Amino acid sequence: MSLLQLSDVTAFYGPAQALFGVSLDLEEGEVLALMGRNGMGKTTTIKVIFRLLLHQSGTVMFDGRDLGPLPSHRAARAGLGLVPEGRRCFANLTVRENLIAAARPGAWDLAGVQRFFPRLGERAEQNAASLSGGEQQMLAIGRALMTNPRVLVLDEATEGLAPVVRQEIWAAIARLKSETGLSLIVVDKSLRELAGVADRAVILEKGCSVWSGAFDGLTPEIRDRYLGV
Repeated sequence: MSLLQLSDVTAFYGPAQALFGVSLDLEEGEVLALMGRNGMGKTTTIKVIFRLLLHQSGTVMFDGRDLGPLPSHRAARAGLGLVPEGRRCFANLTVRENLIAAARPGAWDLAGVQRFFPRLGERAEQNAASLSGGEQQMLAIGRALMTNPRVLVLDEATEGLAPVVRQEIWAAIARLKSETGLSLIVVDKSLRELAGVADRAVILEKGCSVWSGAFDGLTPEIRDRYLGV
C-alpha cells in the first residue's frame, strides 16, 4: 500500500473548479516529481494534501488513513512536512526560534538540522529577515524537518535563487534522499536537477493527472506536450 495516495481528487476555489481528477501515489522512501506548466494545479494539489483546501470528491489517504476529515494542523502532525513556495520564514524570529517553533519529537532535532545545514548553526541568533534567500530556504527546509515528517513536500524550493545557491539546495535534496529514507514530493521546473533525484513523476494539466511513470520515461515528446513553454 502506498504511503500517500490521492485518487480522482476534485477541488474548487469558491465556484471555480481547480482540480478535475488528480491521482498520484508515493511510496515509502521514494522521490516523486510533481510537474506541469504554471497554473496547472500543482500548488492546489499540495494545498489539498495539507488540508489547506478541502477537496470536493475523491480520496486523500496517508498511511492507510483518510485525511479528508482532518484539519490542517492534524494532517501535519500525522507526518506531513511542507517547505512552501516563497519560504515564509518568521522574519522577526531568530533562526533558532524559527526551528524550535516547529519542533516535534523524533530523529531531527536542533543539533541535527544544524549539522545538516551548518550555516543555520552559524546564523542561529540572527533574525530570519537578515538571511540571504538561500539561507532562508535552508531555514524553511530545516523548519520542516524539525516536525519529523514521513513525507516532505518541497514547493518550488529553488525558485528565485542564484545558480550556485540552487545547486546547494539540490545537493541537500539529494542528501535527504540518500541519507534519511524520507519520502519526498518535489515541485520544480528544472528537469536536469529533478532527473538526479526523482524516481517517478506525475504531470498535471488543467487540474488533471495526464501522465505518470518512471522519471526516465519522460520522452522528448511527453516533455514537449506537457512541459514545454
